[in-house]
Amino acid sequence: MRSDVVEAPVAAGGGPGAPGSAAPAPPPSRRRRRRPAMIVVFALLCVLAVPFVFPTWWMVTGSFKPMSEILRIPPTLWPSSPTTEAYGQVFDLQPFAQQYWNSMYIAALVTVGTILVSSMAGYAFARIRFPGANLLFGVVLVGLLVPAEVTIVPLFRLVNWAGLIDTHWPLIVIPIVGAPSVLATFIMRQFFLTLPAELEEAARMDGLSRAGIFRRIAFPLARPAIAAVAIFTFLHSWNLFLEPLVFLSSRENFTLPLALTQYVDAYGGPMWNVQLAATTLTVLPVLGVFLLAQRQFVEGLANTGLKG
Repeated sequence: MRSDVVEAPVAAGGGPGAPGSAAPAPPPSRRRRRRPAMIVVFALLCVLAVPFVFPTWWMVTGSFKPMSEILRIPPTLWPSSPTTEAYGQVFDLQPFAQQYWNSMYIAALVTVGTILVSSMAGYAFARIRFPGANLLFGVVLVGLLVPAEVTIVPLFRLVNWAGLIDTHWPLIVIPIVGAPSVLATFIMRQFFLTLPAELEEAARMDGLSRAGIFRRIAFPLARPAIAAVAIFTFLHSWNLFLEPLVFLSSRENFTLPLALTQYVDAYGGPMWNVQLAATTLTVLPVLGVFLLAQRQFVEGLANTGLKG
């Protein structure tokens, strides 16, 4: 009788292989074998991270060193006598605050404009059927193959003809309607292709037009792709160097990448500690934004077919 009572729950589905039963915990011996492997993997990742972390470490610590210590051999990994003098010179030698604002508002306008244009173009290529859609999209993708150096001369002639030299308009309009927005259009199109057609059918039954479907359904659902486009676009505009070098001439209109090249001494030599301080002030906000938005960034790439 006792054996029947013990075996009854097993027959009723409470055994290890029965559905709904909890998976058995790995034995302690297996956990002990995994621990050395995890330690080795962690140590290997730390070693591989050095080439990526060390330049940032050198930049930040070098900004607190005097010029003589930066050129010292062997180099020091930590400033022997930290000083913030270089940060004061960043603002004394140039209108750095104005240049910072120039880069900030240009990148913000380019990001917002690119999101609007690329999302509408991506939705049209993904959800609207019209003759020559695939051919036109292929022509748009050709923009990814054209380097900026190839088009800079005709763009300069066009901007000069329009009287917009030494203004910020070329740095705002050209990235929004030009080749830099091609990648954003591709990302948005790939995302909108994944949306189920039933959403649009239900919206049409509710009386929504094509514009209403895009504004109320498609665009709000595209937040992961929008986050990826926003980070790509903001970083591209923030780091833009060639176009400001060609279109701008006065220091008050300079953006940050161009301003970083202007910290030189009386002999034309670079002031390394001041340049490192200015670069640190330039990089830290962008690094903070990426760390806060990296989850949406990775999710956007995963949902647009760009994952490896």
